Amino acid sequence: MEAAQSVRAAEAAVAAVEPAGARIAARDVALRRLLAVGDTVAVVAALVLALAVPAIPRTGHDILWAIPVLPLMISLFKLYGLYDRDIKRVNCSTVDDLPALFHAVVIGALVVWLYARGTPLGRFDFAEILLLGVSMIALVAAVRFAIRSFAARLIGQERALVVGGGQMAEALVSKIAAHPEYGITVVGALAVDEQAAPGRLPIMGAVDDLDQVAAGYGVTRVVFSAREIDEPKLERMLGRCRQLSLKASVLPGLGEVLGSAVEIDDVEGVTLLGVNPPWLPRSSRAVKRAMDLAIAIPLLVALLPLLLLLALAIELDSRGPVLFAQERVGRSGRRFRLLKLRTMVTDAEQRRAELLERSTDPDWLKLERDPRITRVGRWLRRLSLDELPQLWNVVCGEMSLVGPRPLIPVEDERVQGWRRRRLDLTPGITGYWQVLGRTRIPFDEMVKLDYLYVMNWSVWEDVRLLLRTLPVVIGGRGAN
Repeated sequence: MEAAQSVRAAEAAVAAVEPAGARIAARDVALRRLLAVGDTVAVVAALVLALAVPAIPRTGHDILWAIPVLPLMISLFKLYGLYDRDIKRVNCSTVDDLPALFHAVVIGALVVWLYARGTPLGRFDFAEILLLGVSMIALVAAVRFAIRSFAARLIGQERALVVGGGQMAEALVSKIAAHPEYGITVVGALAVDEQAAPGRLPIMGAVDDLDQVAAGYGVTRVVFSAREIDEPKLERMLGRCRQLSLKASVLPGLGEVLGSAVEIDDVEGVTLLGVNPPWLPRSSRAVKRAMDLAIAIPLLVALLPLLLLLALAIELDSRGPVLFAQERVGRSGRRFRLLKLRTMVTDAEQRRAELLERSTDPDWLKLERDPRITRVGRWLRRLSLDELPQLWNVVCGEMSLVGPRPLIPVEDERVQGWRRRRLDLTPGITGYWQVLGRTRIPFDEMVKLDYLYVMNWSVWEDVRLLLRTLPVVIGGRGAN
């Protein structure tokens, strides 16, 4: 009798959760359709632009032969995973789409060039095919960025549930709360062994209450803290999420040290995780240096008039030198003089010790409102214009465009053990610390981010961080 009641209770629980699963599918389908419609509009606009080049006169009847290009490109985008990444990931930005988008457009442009030769469209010349490819990448990226920016308003927020706690879960909850662009609301947590919920979230129940909580609160994603859950229980819960059509994300136990560039290796059915060796070959360092010079030198020349205007504004606003030079710790512990436009009064360094008592972070000076900053300096810092002279540090090889944050010697002394591997690469003007929150990131977490950057360096990651820096700087997020 009791067994029959248990079976009926389990069936009722599954039935109760089914509407939540339907909502998940509807939300995901809506997002995929929005991206597909946006891509279609962008591809059409790119085709019109390319065909407008008067290399070969074409009639309206001839242009109709361009219609098959649309399903071709949408199919290629699908093959490259451009409609599935948003479903799998919490943080999926348009910048992350660019490598796959570039590959798909290159293949598509080649197919279009071959296709046009055998149809009334006629042969595409180099200018047309180049314009088609460049405009398609730019327009698709722009439309996808706009769709993702408004997706939460159009199709609603995704509701998430955290299972387990710990430091990494705490950090994840706070980051999701600070970034509404992720489109996720964390509604609560399920307790594991009576552990406190991360981020002061309400505890919705125990681990075994997943079915009922997911149904009652319309949960669409479950985040598991792998450290706090034993392996058999985690495996069962992941299986239950699949049955309920709930998306699952897992915080790995080695997340702080492995990072994102771990290779999954297989030796006769035995899985290994291949971790990058803690060094970069000379060729990689040469590529990074070449990219620094190719960008920094033209930028420095182009921005020279702006730098002169900013220097004049600083001179008129307060007494003192225009430039501020401070000793920082660079690659392999070597010291160098980091250059900035002066944003503080001339006795700022002498007042540092007394202000440390009011700092909101015990590891470095962090104030809600620093009284040493001048009027012009506050504006310069908000837009990160005070960092522009560091382009000269890049040209001299003391800094890189992207890299670990350059610390002053007193702060560097606090970095010990494996964390000092952050000094294996040249410090940068921007990096993970700049993109993910600047002064809002605690000191210890910033050091871990720098370590992850060094361990997982790639050319594309530098490009990605440079692209992500622009909206952060323009929006003034995390500026001190």
